[in-house]
Amino acid sequence: MYKIALALSLLAGPALATGLEIEIAGEANGTVKIDLFEDIAPGHVEQITALAAEGAYDGVVFHRVIEGFMAQTGDVQFGKLEGGDMSRAGMGGSARPDLKAEFSDKPFLRGVVGMARAQNPNSANSQFFIMFDAGEFLNGQYTVVGEVTEGMEIVDAIKRGNGPNGAVIGQPDVMTRVTVTD
Repeated sequence: MYKIALALSLLAGPALATGLEIEIAGEANGTVKIDLFEDIAPGHVEQITALAAEGAYDGVVFHRVIEGFMAQTGDVQFGKLEGGDMSRAGMGGSARPDLKAEFSDKPFLRGVVGMARAQNPNSANSQFFIMFDAGEFLNGQYTVVGEVTEGMEIVDAIKRGNGPNGAVIGQPDVMTRVTVTD
């Protein structure tokens, strides 16, 4: 009976991804592992994992990094180290549709991963950020998609921005490879 139930559960549909593994190079060098929250942000997690599986995040820079706040990346349109437009990094997204907000009561604490968006709460697309410290003012305003489970010391080493609004000047750190993990 157990074997039949297991077989039926495997046939019921694809298994949901549980995380990302991000290889970072630059001032920070190493691997960051993120647990994704399919239960509280299923649409966002689906979009992020699809983009990662396509290789869309490979070569994308951390374009906005603010000391004591967060490191932002994920602009697959303009934020590519090779062939991107660094003057527009942070202004783009993917060819996929924008996402409807999936706000939760999960707080923005150190290591939490949230989706970046424009003023419209339903405008998140591909960009995300990792918190250096707590940011309670974001609670209920941005979608929480996951949290760092390994490699927070790598996140802490990401090159900080000192330009307008945390823009990284010069050579930014880059996600060299982003893979979906089970």
